[in-house]
Amino acid sequence: MPKLKPDTIMPTLEEDAAINAGIAADPDTKELDDAWFARARPASVVDPELVERVRRGRGRQKAPTKEQVTIRLDADITAHFRAGGSGWQTRLNDTLRRAVFRRP
Repeated sequence: MPKLKPDTIMPTLEEDAAINAGIAADPDTKELDDAWFARARPASVVDPELVERVRRGRGRQKAPTKEQVTIRLDADITAHFRAGGSGWQTRLNDTLRRAVFRRP
């Protein structure tokens, strides 16, 4: 068994028994037995395209054009950009670019 973190809370024997009783009483769950595992197939056989997409990932940029930095901004500034939804960092970058280069 792997070493647990110091703050890990383990259930007591009574709690564990109650958890297992709840699982056994649930009609939507079942114990996976040796027969189930014998029929199981690897994900690469079941859906090879999905596995390939996950394995491929995005990868490293060939010619990085951005620099990762840490910056502290006022909460109301980040709230304003985040309120616009996905892409808020790009919008913030564009706003900074316009301010620096004085483009409308």
